[in-house]
Amino acid sequence: MAAQEQKKSYAVIKNFKGINTKANRTAIEDSEFSWLENAMPIGAGNIKVLQSQSQVYLASNVAVTWSNTIVSLWSVNLNNQDYVLASEANGALEYFNITAGTQGNVAAAGTFSSSGVKVSQYKSDRVIIGDPSKGLYNWNGGSNAVVAVGSVGTLSVVNGGSGYLTAPLVTISAPNDSNGVQATALAFITAGAGTVIDTKITNDGSLYDSLPTVTFSVPETVGGVRATAYAVLTSGKVDQIIITNPGNGYLSVPTITITANHNGSGANATAVLGNGSVTALAVTNAGSGYTSPPTVTFTSSTGANATALAQLLTFKTGTVAVLVNTGGSGYSNASNVVVSFSGGGGSAAAATAILSGNVVSQVVMTNPGTGYTSAPTVTITGGGATVNATATAYATTDTITDVATFSGRVWVASGRNMFYSAAGSYSDFTSVSAGSLTLSDTTLHSNIKSLLSANNFLYIFGEDSINVFSDVRVGTTGATLFTNTNVSASVGSPIGGIAFAYFRNVLFMNNYGVYALIGSTTNKISDSLDGIFPFIDFTQPVTSGQVMLNNILCAAFSFTYVDSVLGSRPVQAIFFDKKWFLSSQGSVAYTTSVPAGGAVNLYGNIGLNLYKLYNTSANTISVKVQTALMPLGDAIRTKQALKFAVEATLSGAATMNVTVDSERASSPTYALQNSVTWVTG
Repeated sequence: MAAQEQKKSYAVIKNFKGINTKANRTAIEDSEFSWLENAMPIGAGNIKVLQSQSQVYLASNVAVTWSNTIVSLWSVNLNNQDYVLASEANGALEYFNITAGTQGNVAAAGTFSSSGVKVSQYKSDRVIIGDPSKGLYNWNGGSNAVVAVGSVGTLSVVNGGSGYLTAPLVTISAPNDSNGVQATALAFITAGAGTVIDTKITNDGSLYDSLPTVTFSVPETVGGVRATAYAVLTSGKVDQIIITNPGNGYLSVPTITITANHNGSGANATAVLGNGSVTALAVTNAGSGYTSPPTVTFTSSTGANATALAQLLTFKTGTVAVLVNTGGSGYSNASNVVVSFSGGGGSAAAATAILSGNVVSQVVMTNPGTGYTSAPTVTITGGGATVNATATAYATTDTITDVATFSGRVWVASGRNMFYSAAGSYSDFTSVSAGSLTLSDTTLHSNIKSLLSANNFLYIFGEDSINVFSDVRVGTTGATLFTNTNVSASVGSPIGGIAFAYFRNVLFMNNYGVYALIGSTTNKISDSLDGIFPFIDFTQPVTSGQVMLNNILCAAFSFTYVDSVLGSRPVQAIFFDKKWFLSSQGSVAYTTSVPAGGAVNLYGNIGLNLYKLYNTSANTISVKVQTALMPLGDAIRTKQALKFAVEATLSGAATMNVTVDSERASSPTYALQNSVTWVTG
């Protein structure tokens, strides 16, 4: 008796999920795809073909074409104008103003390093540009040239002069860059002989819970005025004594008594007398655009002969700074003290020694030099010293790896160091609220790789670690305080500029996956792409950003995929709703995300031309949808005829090439033409 004919079985796939390259094609779920390119699995029965890239044009209908090979793309907003910035291999930086449809130069060829720059936006009126070796710059939009930070770091009094009855006017010469900001400063003098000009804390005490009283002894001269001051506390200790009246008539150093009003004890200080000369200078505006130390001029109707030197702050590599170790003794002639440098591989470093009494108190760099790859040896001779002063030179060899703006400041990563500007300033790295921090913890195995300001945190990425800075504030002494917390001691990224905010998460990619930092927890979200990562060429550019596709905010990571059939080609891995798919938008090298016009767009360069990705249906785009391999269920059915069908809604002419696959081979290609039109009515 013949066997009963088996019932037909059907496999209908409509509950679309994303791509899964981790499992074998025979083992993934029926609703998953072993490859999904240029097709977005929005929902059940809804896969939409992506649009292709379109070339960007100026308002004059001329294509946006960059002048030289692109090494990075950035997006900023200045004065409500959206820009794409292109860093080029010849050291130039160009802009395309999306809002106005104009193009121009930010900086000419040779301005920056050939490896490109890092870019961050400060407020909405300035762009901060960090060059790996040439330092920090800023640009305020339009056709104005970039300005080097080149700020006045310190002002040192060489000769205090004499006879000053009032503080002289201090004039710092204009910066070398015409677009720079001129620095300003104030002078401090003693009102006459026998006045208190400074104090030195010899013991800061402990456990003070209220401000103690600071009392100076009575001056010896009849009719003299007793000096007055108040104390500043930090963590229960006397951190500083501020003179409110220098007094006069002291013939010897007065004693200082610090009396606790409640708790606290142990604080002591000594006073320093002055003699009517310029004793100190305070920078009130560090300025910018200085490429060489400016001159400092004193103007007064009474005193004379005061002189001072300015030392620049710069982030350029190959420069030298000096720290005095011992001041020596017996110096009697400041004019013939010689500071010399040897070794270090560079040249032109020059400095002047500043004397205080008969010792060297400071060494001011009059020329920081160039090309130093290691610290030179510094020697201080002459000046009639009985014992020569000693000092140590430091060479700036760490390059700028990234810049960011956070909490009203500019943050610069260099080596293991974080530098931050003063509160509310983009260029002042010398005031009391400016400073630096070295990440010394072992969780940072090498150097800082990149920065990201998002979600009220500043994220500091190492190769395999992440720190966050938060709670930035100014303390009672004016110094900046903040919290530094390590949130990941095993996962980070060596790829600069790869992290970005995605809703309340921070997404980033490294050589083995894509991760989401949620609070203080890092979660891998790219398990389904594990079959792709071994074939990514990480020697080629890897970029990322947000993009709006079919009114859905997605995260996109662009990289070069080494395809076994098509060869190396740029591919984008796109994430949304806990699923992944792929896209290909031509030979895109670099991308940047631009939030403009109520949407988030992704721009990229193909060669020297700028393109807007996922922007037009006018160009042909190739789509590949590869499903799971489904088991037939019994041996008999392998000999029966198989049928397949594809349901699609097409808005124009298209050809579908379909194969029926087994785990070993594929059928001939079947070309399905959209020759039948359904009309609903």
